[in-house]
Amino acid sequence: MISEHDILNLFGENVRKYRRLLNISQEELAHRADLHRTYIGMIERAEKNITLVNMQKIANALEVNIEDLIKASNHGKKAN
Repeated sequence: MISEHDILNLFGENVRKYRRLLNISQEELAHRADLHRTYIGMIERAEKNITLVNMQKIANALEVNIEDLIKASNHGKKAN
């Protein structure tokens, strides 16, 4: 079972990854999602629990599905 800390960490890492893929700042993401820049930073650092509504706002702003923000990367895992 995944811990609360691990899921917040995973979500934050994925937000940062997709934000960087779009080459936008935390400030720009915050603007697109209608959230505060410091809130985005806290999410990326796994310091803030997030509501489903804000999760959807961030996903929309990053042009991804919520599922993309909560799934673990296969990076570093061996293929069978």
